Amino acid sequence: MNDMWIILIGALVACSCSIVGCFLVLRKMSMIGDAISHSVLPGIVLAFLFSGGSRDSFFMMLGAAALGLITVFLIQMFQNSGVQSDASIGVVFTALFAVGVVLVSLFTREVDLDLDCVLYGEIAYAPWDTFEIGGKSLGPRAVWGVGASLLLNIIVIGLFYKQFKLCSFDPALAAALGIPVALFHYLLMGLVSVSTVASFESVGAILVVGMIIVPAATAYLLTEKLSIMIAISMVIGIISSVVGYFVAYLFDASIAGSMITVAGAIFLLVFLLSPTHGVVMKKWRRMKMV
Repeated sequence: MNDMWIILIGALVACSCSIVGCFLVLRKMSMIGDAISHSVLPGIVLAFLFSGGSRDSFFMMLGAAALGLITVFLIQMFQNSGVQSDASIGVVFTALFAVGVVLVSLFTREVDLDLDCVLYGEIAYAPWDTFEIGGKSLGPRAVWGVGASLLLNIIVIGLFYKQFKLCSFDPALAAALGIPVALFHYLLMGLVSVSTVASFESVGAILVVGMIIVPAATAYLLTEKLSIMIAISMVIGIISSVVGYFVAYLFDASIAGSMITVAGAIFLLVFLLSPTHGVVMKKWRRMKMV
């Protein structure tokens, strides 16, 4: 039964991250997920301190989500002030991550608050942390948390699909049509933050970056239609989760790492053989024309 829960959690994480990942790839903002995954550490530590030393997942997630939104705001503020996009991301996430490390070293020396657990996670343990009401188990917390994140992404992007699409492809035209581009930018970044934080306890804050970027980047090479790109990225994410689990089982390796490795292998295959963008296919067409 635990096997099914682990695969389900991986698939939910992949789908939740892939949806927002497609928009990040189109906006050339893929590394924003990496920035959020690092910079939320001080939020986790502060939540631990202000909750009186409680390691309850709700407080941790709340603190991490708040820092995720602050990260997005600071990055955008620096960009609007003339700092280059990649420099803004690098400055914000390294500075906030460093603050988190300092807070851990100063205030949690006597507490079992492991940076490896916070940043890397362990999906194999997720099924054991169950959500209970009235003493009755309703399944792993990760399923409910990541499932809620996926549902939120589907609802928000489904309701404002045209606005998100236009803001991603042509923000100048969107502004001319009266669409509040800044609002939808922050709304998308908020979804990215929620998706990243919700995946903490399953695949970890760093490996979730792979789920945000790799399936979306792979789908980008296979189609030029956004709706199909989103669907393909979700399918690739699910395949990566299922195959990655069995690869990890076969080689007794990290489950989350194996999932991302499979996703990377699929990307490499598509990069070489994609009908329109594939390196091998392009070379074959050139040889055929000679």
